[in-house]
Amino acid sequence: MQARPLAKSDYDLIVQVIDRWWAGPSTALAHPIFFHELGDLARVVESDGLMVGFLLGFLASPAHDPGPIGYVHLVGIHPDYRRRGVGRLLYARFEADCAAAGARRMKAITMIGNEGSHRFHHALGWEVREVEDYAGPGRPRIVFTKELRAP
Repeated sequence: MQARPLAKSDYDLIVQVIDRWWAGPSTALAHPIFFHELGDLARVVESDGLMVGFLLGFLASPAHDPGPIGYVHLVGIHPDYRRRGVGRLLYARFEADCAAAGARRMKAITMIGNEGSHRFHHALGWEVREVEDYAGPGRPRIVFTKELRAP
């Protein structure tokens, strides 16, 4: 397996497979902005020429943070390739690329009850906390963060 930057053909494939990979309507989460505007750090993993995973992420500059942070927006793993290191490879490449670009911290968000995401991020050394009202009144989210070492 190898990770590489997102290409337009990958993005076109992502919007065709995401609903199957996520078992529900999720296409809106894979917005074209990740290819056209924010895709420099987005990554795809291939195995024998088949796309088996992707990570849509970018550098963000929140007003309350000193310097850019690497933000993971959306990750998809082909159902037949789960628990085979695809997610770890995607995150390792994304973290290294973000650190090289000057980010000192990573961040990701998920819904309450997404235990698979919780376990995955915890296993990779991310801090996990629930933030009340993160997405508006009565809409808590799980916030994952990870400090990065300088390259």
